[in-house]
Amino acid sequence: MKNIPSKLNGYKGHNEIEQEQSHVVWNAYTKEAFDRNWIDFLRKYGLRGNKWLSELYEDRYIWILVYLDHHFWVEMRSTQRSESMHSFFNKFITQNSYLRQFVKQYDNCLTSREQVERELDAADFHIVISCATKSAIEAQFQHVYTHEKFREVQAQFRGKVNCTTRSMHSTLGFTAYEVIEQVSNSTLNKFVVTYDAVSRDVKCHCLLFESRGILCRHSLSVLSFEQVDNVAPKYILERWSKNIKRRHTHIKSSQYEPLLELRSKRFDKLVFWSQNICEFAFESEELTGILH
Repeated sequence: MKNIPSKLNGYKGHNEIEQEQSHVVWNAYTKEAFDRNWIDFLRKYGLRGNKWLSELYEDRYIWILVYLDHHFWVEMRSTQRSESMHSFFNKFITQNSYLRQFVKQYDNCLTSREQVERELDAADFHIVISCATKSAIEAQFQHVYTHEKFREVQAQFRGKVNCTTRSMHSTLGFTAYEVIEQVSNSTLNKFVVTYDAVSRDVKCHCLLFESRGILCRHSLSVLSFEQVDNVAPKYILERWSKNIKRRHTHIKSSQYEPLLELRSKRFDKLVFWSQNICEFAFESEELTGILH
């Protein structure tokens, strides 16, 4: 998307084209809607012959969000691992550093990261971020989640203000809702959300929870409509809990005490044995089932 200005600036009205394309990419909530809107976009601006756009469309399965919504990816990017490593070491070494300097600074890197983690943990337990709404569900997340993740959740609670909910049909405790979200003065997006009063399952076709692990504003709007005051445990992921116990780290550093070093070696052995078992079991469905 960052390449749009340079790729399409030769077209008349390229600013309008850029806005239209961004709308098509970010505001399609079904594959069918995206395909239809993309074709209409090309036809409207006479872009059917543009090779770059044609290649983008062919690769839509690996970059358009609606085609990735069945994967749990937590908004991570394919380049994030390398970028994270670069930022991790950049404060201590440069690309011109000698190897011996890297070895010397490695422990300093780990110590710095550990200190940051401890400061964040302390903030999570001793500082309270105020709720943005009076929702008991928001308070539920406030109590459990780290500050960083709770802020993301809060954004969805704020967005709930722009949503209007109406019941479509109901049977045996299972209800389908239409949630209309006003995204601008002239744009309304519609979402179908289902709610099961027995299992307390809620699902929106935007699939934000399935892809990012956060309940969307449309689902929250339905839960509010149903007067639900707490969500099922499945919607509160342990990976973002401030109460998660980090029993020990498996990153080796020369600052480890002898006891921790022994525990780390035992962990390495367990990983090695486990890998051998997995390599044996994955050869058949039966063995995989037994191991599981």
